[in-house]
Amino acid sequence: MDLEALAAEIRTFPGVTRKRTISNVVDFFPSIPQENILAAYGEDCAVIMHNGSELLLAADGIMETLMKVHPYYAGYFAVLVNIHDVAAMGGIPLAMVDIVSSKDEKVCAEVMRGMEAAVRKFGVPIVGGHTHPDCEYNAIDVAILGTVEAGNSIYSHTAAAGDEIIMAMDLDGFFPQELPYAWDTTSRKSAEECRAQLLLMNKIGKRHLAKSAKDISNPGCLGTLGMLLETSGAGGEVEVSKIPRPADEDLSQWLKAYQGCGYVLTCEPQNSAEIIEIFKEGGLTAAVVGKVTASQKIILQDGGQSVILFDLAKEKITGCNPSKLPPNVKAKC
Repeated sequence: MDLEALAAEIRTFPGVTRKRTISNVVDFFPSIPQENILAAYGEDCAVIMHNGSELLLAADGIMETLMKVHPYYAGYFAVLVNIHDVAAMGGIPLAMVDIVSSKDEKVCAEVMRGMEAAVRKFGVPIVGGHTHPDCEYNAIDVAILGTVEAGNSIYSHTAAAGDEIIMAMDLDGFFPQELPYAWDTTSRKSAEECRAQLLLMNKIGKRHLAKSAKDISNPGCLGTLGMLLETSGAGGEVEVSKIPRPADEDLSQWLKAYQGCGYVLTCEPQNSAEIIEIFKEGGLTAAVVGKVTASQKIILQDGGQSVILFDLAKEKITGCNPSKLPPNVKAKC
């Protein structure tokens, strides 16, 4: 394994590099302290305390390239990515709203067909939204509301040196034609299987087993880990050979893939075995792949080799470091 080449591929992967503009948007908005805001930038969902429960609020837009290449999957993933943002934080999705912009009725119909399939499979309704039927482009954006019992949210900014790093993936999937970095694990599974997987992180959150977590999204498993550690102001060491992977899939492609159902977590070492067993019960393969450090460097290892993947003291992935936490949250961390 050429670790230097692999690290260079991941650092320059568009799924990673396109995240750099996030902090530019975050920096634009004024910071307004509110005691009911428990988490914001850098998390998969904002967490808002309301009437003794925690509300989870998130939104995602689908990349233009996916709309052009496969509008059905654009609609399907628009639902899926939002559902997994809520699930990653230990929550239960409640409902979604969508914004559909279209210039082509055939493309729009395929997007709607994909969304319908995902809504039926996961049982999370779309309850409203907005349409732009006279645009010069096609686009789909979805926002979601979820909930979690007070104190059970799993954040991204709370990884700490000494934690073990766990990666969990459903290895029973496939790369759809024309989508080499989208590992589909849900479209061929039953609704019962998919809904059961959706509750795994909720179970982990209720037992307070994880320190931090994110769902594995467009930056791939290592890019997603980078975002989590950046938000926590930490670093990490990862043994690449320990990352779960189907035997016949290319390593570089796999590490850069969006996971149809996959998570990166950190936890105290004594909790790792229980977390791995919970994922196993839901059909996911999980393993301890490394540990969190205080260095702000993410280091890839393979046998006797090691290479710095990200040096978060000198570079940014999203720019959502601990300085972007809401003022009332900083005091708690």
